[in-house]
Amino acid sequence: MSGKDDPLPHNLGLKLRHMRMLHNLSLKQLAQKVGCSESMLSKVETGKVNPTLTMLRKLVDALGINIAFLFQAAEDADTVVHRAGERPLIGLGRSRSGVGIMLERLPPIARQHLLEANIHIVNPGGSTDGAFSHVGEEMGFVLEGTITLVVERVEYRLGVGDSFAFRSEKAHEYRNDGAEVARILWVNTPPTF
Repeated sequence: MSGKDDPLPHNLGLKLRHMRMLHNLSLKQLAQKVGCSESMLSKVETGKVNPTLTMLRKLVDALGINIAFLFQAAEDADTVVHRAGERPLIGLGRSRSGVGIMLERLPPIARQHLLEANIHIVNPGGSTDGAFSHVGEEMGFVLEGTITLVVERVEYRLGVGDSFAFRSEKAHEYRNDGAEVARILWVNTPPTF
């Protein structure tokens, strides 16, 4: 069921529900921890709604897991080349035209990696839907389009060829206010997604 037509794993909601129950949290308790309604959390758990990047980050933090846990797929640790069109995609949030942000894994998830690299594909109107922070460091390079990057409440308008770097502990978010899809090569260490 998961694949190019459905970028979220079919069991994402089930994994979140399972982890919530292992932590002995009710829907209401977890919803309060992440700052959303019980109804919204229920819709995420049943697969009726895609979580935003910020909501997903808050959920995994509250549950003490890594986002990669939710998207794990079998991967050969010795794989060297990952072909275009065959890399895993993770879809998050909404935009004016559907999924707000797609993360194309470069390389796919593997425990032994010290770096995590993705191409963030941000549709017009797509955003993280709020700021978040985590341990680590990140950098990026805009491949196509424009984005607004906000770090510690300071907005930066970035276009093709612009790059950025910052400590991940700083509250950060981004959005595509333009009319074209934006693509950003984004690298984190340690892996958080």
